[in-house]
Amino acid sequence: MSSDQRPGRHFPLSYARVLALTALTMVAFAGNSLLCRAALGHTHIDAASFTTIRLVSGALVLWLITRLRRGTRSGTGNWRSALALFIYAAGFSYAYMSLPASSGALLLFGAVQATMIGYGIWTGERLRRPQLTGLILAFAGLLGLLLPGVTAPPLFGSLLMLGAGVAWGIYSLRGRGAGNPIAVTAGNFLRAVPIALALSALTYKGVAMDADGFGYAVASGALASGLGYALWYTVIPALKATRAASVQLSVPVIAALGGVLFLGEHLSLRLVLASVAILGGIALVILEKRVANGGRPINAEQQ
Repeated sequence: MSSDQRPGRHFPLSYARVLALTALTMVAFAGNSLLCRAALGHTHIDAASFTTIRLVSGALVLWLITRLRRGTRSGTGNWRSALALFIYAAGFSYAYMSLPASSGALLLFGAVQATMIGYGIWTGERLRRPQLTGLILAFAGLLGLLLPGVTAPPLFGSLLMLGAGVAWGIYSLRGRGAGNPIAVTAGNFLRAVPIALALSALTYKGVAMDADGFGYAVASGALASGLGYALWYTVIPALKATRAASVQLSVPVIAALGGVLFLGEHLSLRLVLASVAILGGIALVILEKRVANGGRPINAEQQ
């Protein structure tokens, strides 16, 4: 989901096509939360099996895409990035054993952005006052969401999802300048598969499976992950960096709406207020970068 990675070849896209592909990509990213929660909350599949099937399915689809798109196979990934990818996928799955799709997506997105913003600060980036305000607002929203109460999400699941978000943020940061993003992502997915298989082997006593759970895991890996990332890397060159980052604010919102419509979840006032604070705060940080850049588009390395 990082806007730092760009395909090696750019194809001109019409405005309508960019809009449609971007919307479809955001639905795919939100779909990961919905599919995972549906599988682990309403079927008999276990979290380790879901993780393994998701990574295997994603690896196969991404490998096929790199084979079909000749000239886009620069970059093969690496084991450190694959480990970060696995930690994200496993933490994501285990978190959704208890978290609603809406809370999980919000926690994941907040942790990813906090990790990337924090890295920027650590490497010397100076935040302007509006950005500091946005950062404080986002952390206040996160704290408000996690404070004990009747409508608070389960703490252990929340911590797992925050860890998954940090891992994905690290994965995104490591992807900067790593070659063609689709090929690199395919390589990292392939490398993550044996790690996931090792997890399944270690937890074999808890292995459970049914047709619905298997189908959700395949859809999450092949469609929401594999095709989702391929679409994203296709549409990024047509988006300004700020717009590419800002549009991802819609993912937790789509996941929350999907949870209500398809999974019977309820939106609490706490979640709504936390969403406004977290997403609004992150938006301030992202959009202010353009102002700080003199109104010019933000370079990939800056975003």
